[in-house]
Amino acid sequence: MKFLILILSFVTLFEICVVDACRSYCGNITVDYPFGIRNGCGHPGYRDLLFCMNDVLMFHISSGSYRVLDIDYAYQSITLHDPHMSNCETIVLGGKGNGFEAEDWRTPYFNPTSDNVFMLIGCSPKSPIFQGFPEKKVPCRNISGMSCEEYMSCPAWDMVGYRQPGIHSGSGPPMCCGVGFESVKAINLSKLECEGYSSAYNLAPLKLRGPSDWAYGIRVKYELQGSDAFCRACVATSGTCGYEPADGGGLRHVCMCDNHNSTTNCDSVISPTGASSSVRPKAIGSLIIYFIAMNIGFQRRQR
Repeated sequence: MKFLILILSFVTLFEICVVDACRSYCGNITVDYPFGIRNGCGHPGYRDLLFCMNDVLMFHISSGSYRVLDIDYAYQSITLHDPHMSNCETIVLGGKGNGFEAEDWRTPYFNPTSDNVFMLIGCSPKSPIFQGFPEKKVPCRNISGMSCEEYMSCPAWDMVGYRQPGIHSGSGPPMCCGVGFESVKAINLSKLECEGYSSAYNLAPLKLRGPSDWAYGIRVKYELQGSDAFCRACVATSGTCGYEPADGGGLRHVCMCDNHNSTTNCDSVISPTGASSSVRPKAIGSLIIYFIAMNIGFQRRQR
């Protein structure tokens, strides 16, 4: 009976070894193509981007590290949280916010969505966002039904000494200026000479009751460059989409199959290549040796 249990356990672990080698979980968030937290997994344009630390999924770009709140694969969006970002309960000043600024080579792959409003707080009159605009035609605006006028009604403003008479302070620039990401291209508080910022987005077409109902965070739209036909063909043949070093430097797409990597799909005939091609066979071989040793030990104890 115990020998039968060992055999069933081996079959179960064998099946675990041959499932998608790249699909991962970090906390309650699924990490799947085009993302990956394992080397060689996902789209090469999203490499070295996500990291799982103590079941917390982190997103890292040049402007800093952000906690990932959600990945929506159907709408190709990822929602981020910046610990230095203000919301309706807390106003964070000091110009330490990360904002959002990616490396130049990453910018074709993702940018904040058009329904994301960035509310810049306490910007200097010399800030680049006010240069070239007449005093009464600053680029501040309402985006997706969200505005600074509403945002400044949040109770957190009382804690920093602003009692909501309006968003303007004397004849200077507004205390809060709502802009879209396309207006500034990179939310960098040092370059923009602002004391803080908040970011919110509206997923529903309905009018929200107020800023306490807004969804706070940076919602980023991601998109793959070029056709994704290669990955679809790979998945259709029970493969996993990934990448590996290419001849002459750089990276190339590969389809990771049960015992080899393919540059087309798993139905193609190809001899096993690369270190990754031997991972599963080695793991299965180790399991076989392990269970044989356990069975021998079990039989000896029965004598």
